[in-house]
Amino acid sequence: MTADFERYLRSQRGRSEHTIRAYLGDLTALRHFLEERGVDDWAQVRLADLRSFLAGQDEAGAARSTIARRAASVRGFFTWAVRTEQLGKNPALRLVAPKRTKTLPSVLRQSEASGLLEVARTAADDDDPVHLRDRAIFELLYASGIRVGELVGLDVDDVDLRERVVRVIGKGDKERTVPFGVPAAEAIQEWIARGRPRLVVARSGPALFLGRRGGRIDPRAVRTALHTLLQHVPDAPDLGPHGLRHSAATHLLEGGADLRIVQELLGHASLSTTQVYTHVSVERLRRSFSQAHPRA
Repeated sequence: MTADFERYLRSQRGRSEHTIRAYLGDLTALRHFLEERGVDDWAQVRLADLRSFLAGQDEAGAARSTIARRAASVRGFFTWAVRTEQLGKNPALRLVAPKRTKTLPSVLRQSEASGLLEVARTAADDDDPVHLRDRAIFELLYASGIRVGELVGLDVDDVDLRERVVRVIGKGDKERTVPFGVPAAEAIQEWIARGRPRLVVARSGPALFLGRRGGRIDPRAVRTALHTLLQHVPDAPDLGPHGLRHSAATHLLEGGADLRIVQELLGHASLSTTQVYTHVSVERLRRSFSQAHPRA
């Protein structure tokens, strides 16, 4: 039944491969838990079993966000199973997960973001195609705020250097067009002209960004390159690519951008998702006040 659910998530819901793996992993964990309790048929599952499963996750020290996602995976699975008449009742109908704790995302200061991109530019001076690629990647990530999954999926034709816009396919297979600035355009142009041709192989296809062996670059390679560059930026936090997305959004708002414009750029379905970045800006303001004001 989980194989059918996987096909449903992929073909009808358009979920990303990352989301599908997470959902299936959650169901696998639930199945193992149920087998230990002597439950080997989805039709035998009770609400008490599901509550015990989540309680066990909590006792094991799982983060609230993880428990919340597992509860969502379980509810989604049983709702689908009942709707497709593979089960007669939904034991997850009244399953409630603990509320997620809202934590502010770590971001770079504007000076640290500039430092990161300067390190990437300096590294690219050695004419290594990988360094040219990395400079283009991080200029584009910071300029556009796109997700790393969207970045690695880009093809050459998705980028319009004359208009300085990039077409990305986001969550739910939704397409949007995102602008970027002159520094990113120059870095991408240099990568396409002098870097990419030296890595391209028969299997490269139309992929914009390539790994050292010529295949489409993997998100893990982007994350590793970012960690390496950040080591050369004094006092900068060690962030992943999503942290660079957080930084871009925060700096846009600090620069006076409208919240709804930032929502559109980031591809958020809900404005409430974007509003977390206003909290980051306020937190920075509060911290600066505490450090600088004599009556703080």
